[in-house]
Amino acid sequence: MKLKQNKSGFTLLEIIIVIIIVGVLASLALPRFFATVEFSKSTEALNAMGVLRGSMERCYLASAGTYATCALASLDVEDPSTTPGTRFAYALVGAPSATAYTITATRNATDGGDGVSTITITQTAGVVTRTGTGKFVGIK
Repeated sequence: MKLKQNKSGFTLLEIIIVIIIVGVLASLALPRFFATVEFSKSTEALNAMGVLRGSMERCYLASAGTYATCALASLDVEDPSTTPGTRFAYALVGAPSATAYTITATRNATDGGDGVSTITITQTAGVVTRTGTGKFVGIK
């Protein structure tokens, strides 16, 4: 009586080739994935900066048409930097002038942040511009 030998399965070489292919694909995809995740965290900063802009406009109206008396501590909203779990530190860059101000959000060094990438919103005579540096260079 003959026994039928079942030789199905993968060889060691086939398994090694699959592992190498998966490793190459992961090495190409993961850096892009992490950059996209970091860039998506910019929505937190943009939302908070929108709230700060609204407060600056209210301060402008309450101050008879000047931003010069507005400071982050004197606004009618809490500093977003003090919110637990925030990923950014917010600041008014320089002293606001009568017609212009600049708000900057700097990425904290928590949960993968580099501590130097920034998002900046500048309002000058009614024109608003957004820029980014570091990981947020693509923000417009």
